[in-house]
Amino acid sequence: MTGTAGPGRERDRPVLVCAPFAGAGPSFFHPWRALSAGRWRVVPVELPGRERLILHTPYRNVVEAARNAVDDVVAEAGEGARISLFGHSLGAVLAYELTHLLTARGVAVERLVVSGSPGPWTQRARRATGLPDEEFLARVEEFAGFRHEALDHPEMRELILPVLQADCEMHENYVPSTDEPVTVPICSLRGAHDGLVGADQAHEWQKATTGAFSYAEFPGDHMYLVDHGREVLDLIGSESAPARPPFDKDAEESTTWTSPSSA
Repeated sequence: MTGTAGPGRERDRPVLVCAPFAGAGPSFFHPWRALSAGRWRVVPVELPGRERLILHTPYRNVVEAARNAVDDVVAEAGEGARISLFGHSLGAVLAYELTHLLTARGVAVERLVVSGSPGPWTQRARRATGLPDEEFLARVEEFAGFRHEALDHPEMRELILPVLQADCEMHENYVPSTDEPVTVPICSLRGAHDGLVGADQAHEWQKATTGAFSYAEFPGDHMYLVDHGREVLDLIGSESAPARPPFDKDAEESTTWTSPSSA
């Protein structure tokens, strides 16, 4: 019966592992479970220092964070799961490191979707790490294009600021664990008006894979993701479709998909 069929079908779905951007916790991706409309099991990466792990010391190194998260990702996905990874900004390089680790274990990684990020070998020219608190917050606000209202409440700020500072530090100091590209297809996404990551930088991800590469833009700035979760999932679904045409790596071209929605 029906009592066991539901969970079985759930475990049979492909998995979408979602790595958080700086300051974000797994709850950001909880709405994606409904928005995915049953296409994936959405599995957020849980990092220390936030939400359920708020009392744990946050990481300051992306490679260390990935190595310590990969066992949980494998356990949550389940044996034999087909996995795609998504990450925005800091999450993009974390997802990239996880892709290396998972493929080295023989896990079936189908694709890597990176968002709001230059290629993994490009470090940010303007930095926030090391600035005094107010200057740090102003720089992060400039990067993101908005200021989270929780930072205006002293109690919440006291909780959020150390994690945000640690996240920015590990992102801005990130050096890939290897110069070898991944073998899985990469799709690079960007807000069309992102002042932090240019289109040429978003295209740098083509050099990070020996497989297919595609590129897409959405309406909005660096944090376009907040308003376009459904469209991002639709794009990932279209990228995953079996009928997707073959990619000529030697042509060094990418496909461009622009969301039809500007809502």
